[in-house]
Amino acid sequence: MSRTNIRPTSIYLALIYRLLLLMVIYSLCRLGFYLANRSLFNHLDFGELAYVFLGGLKFDIAALLYLNSLYIVLQAIPFPFRYRNGYQRFCQWLFVVSNSIGILANFIDFAYYKYTLKRTTTSVFSQFSNEQNKLKLTFDFLIDYWYLLLLFIALIYGFVKLYQWIKVQQAPKFTWQVYLAQTLAFVLILGLCVIGMRGGWRHSTRPITLSNAGDFVKSPNDMSLVLNTPFTIMKTLQSTNLKPVYYYSEQTLDSLYNPIHKPDHKAPFKKLNVVFLIIESLGKEHVGALNKDLLNGQYKGYTPFIDSLAEQSFTSTRTYANGRKSIDALPSIISGIPSIREPFVLSTYSSNKTTSIAKLLGNEGYETAFFHGAPNGSMGFSAYTNLAGIKKYFGKNEYNNDADFDGIWGIWDEPFMQYMAKTINTFKQPFFTAFFSVSSHHPFKVPEKYAGKFPKGPLPVQEPMGYTDMAIGKFFATASKMPWFKNTLFVLCADHATVSYLPEYKTVAGDFSIPILFYYPGGDLKGRTDKMIQQIDIMPTVLNYLNYDKPYFAFGFDAFSPQKNNFVVNNNDGTFSFYLGDYLMMHNGKKALALYDLKNDRLNKTNLVDQRPEIQQNMEKYLKAFIQQYDNRMIKDQLTAK
Repeated sequence: MSRTNIRPTSIYLALIYRLLLLMVIYSLCRLGFYLANRSLFNHLDFGELAYVFLGGLKFDIAALLYLNSLYIVLQAIPFPFRYRNGYQRFCQWLFVVSNSIGILANFIDFAYYKYTLKRTTTSVFSQFSNEQNKLKLTFDFLIDYWYLLLLFIALIYGFVKLYQWIKVQQAPKFTWQVYLAQTLAFVLILGLCVIGMRGGWRHSTRPITLSNAGDFVKSPNDMSLVLNTPFTIMKTLQSTNLKPVYYYSEQTLDSLYNPIHKPDHKAPFKKLNVVFLIIESLGKEHVGALNKDLLNGQYKGYTPFIDSLAEQSFTSTRTYANGRKSIDALPSIISGIPSIREPFVLSTYSSNKTTSIAKLLGNEGYETAFFHGAPNGSMGFSAYTNLAGIKKYFGKNEYNNDADFDGIWGIWDEPFMQYMAKTINTFKQPFFTAFFSVSSHHPFKVPEKYAGKFPKGPLPVQEPMGYTDMAIGKFFATASKMPWFKNTLFVLCADHATVSYLPEYKTVAGDFSIPILFYYPGGDLKGRTDKMIQQIDIMPTVLNYLNYDKPYFAFGFDAFSPQKNNFVVNNNDGTFSFYLGDYLMMHNGKKALALYDLKNDRLNKTNLVDQRPEIQQNMEKYLKAFIQQYDNRMIKDQLTAK
């Protein structure tokens, strides 16, 4: 390209042009990825394919901003030396080299994807770390796919030429006004970069990750077409890559613990409607009816309606969450998959084939829907629910009335739950719906008209918990007048517990204690058991109650089963909390760290590790069975029943 064809332009326009050039190249890479693996995506029609490519732009923007963050800063800092020729030549090589690596990563997956059926992640480095013939493998790969190498070289050559097509014009005269304007531009550019990297600007938007690709596809198998390889590598730099373990033979393992459920019901399937109510931060500590022994029997709690519901429901004295974050809850409750070591939906295994209660009931003719009053896309819920087979999503967008917006998280629970009841009333029975509340969340506010109405308590969350409890009560009052109500099985639980005040809940077990209630107004499902129930048990328990008779996958247990060796498991920062019988064992995956007698030591003051060897060994036996099933099935993508 001759110098006479080079066009001088503003440094800001040059930056925009070069980033847009990369966006075009990444879209071309996605097209190349599609064409190289077309046989795997033949089921996508033109409209679905267009939506995938449109959704892919979101991930391309995030990847390119991460990859070019240094280049963007070097181009945007408000100092005159950035206009110098030597400085710009350095920036050019930085830009070309870093982005050539990103483009190369995409090209590798043109060929490599068909063998793994996943975009390359950081696990590829550990996968080949022990290979002694890396150079030969690389050489053989280049020989087999020589045409991709030539195409890559041609694309990079064109990329460099198009970069050089414009040149940053000479520096303006730097007055204080110019410094101020360029400083403001620098701040604006950084702000836009943060928004692009996060995948949105809303307060409730989490930084996008691999699972968010589920927003744009109907099947997890197609998520790779939405993603790009630099994004999957960067997003899994801190991910935990599981390694296969073989404590037991397959036969012994299945006899100890098998997540494949094979019901043998003789009674006909009961097509009850199913409604899950998942309440933000509803620790068991807040529910008076489940803590009648506290404060010498004087403890009232902060949820009078849930108290009344508990008396009409089936529950347990020992009910637990499988995680401490909202993002852990939905896979646990709806798919029977707990988050171990890291949230499942943020892990490298989030694109594995999974089932869910929504999919299973959908196959039985159920209409399925999810309600969450936050802006659509918040918490990645829309992506997860789409992959979980939930057909309809009702969020803040569908509610379409910002007069009821709390200003931070979403629509206040009271009006949104009324909206949910009326919307459900339009559904054809039977149906499955799930609701996730938003109001009992930091900064712990209630609507102005309810100021002073609910007890504040020693914890900030308890006042808005009273508000949400009232909203639940009004939901049931409205629903009870509707024709579907008595034919509906309700399950109420929390997403996770939260900060505790009472000493009985300032324990490891208390950190995960939540209410789990099964309420069927049209039947006699009432009572209380001492059997442990966790979030991943909800799906098997509901399916059993409905007399579901087909095999399915879930890591949890059926709470109605007479089985006595059921256990509860959660994992926080790499340490397992494992509950079996009357004991809780803390374990790092290699050795037991603590053992507590929950029945006689509710405050967990006495560590019995290595003091009760028979109990400890029995617990380790089942924990190892769980680890082997969990790790190996994640690695092998075996999270469904054949």
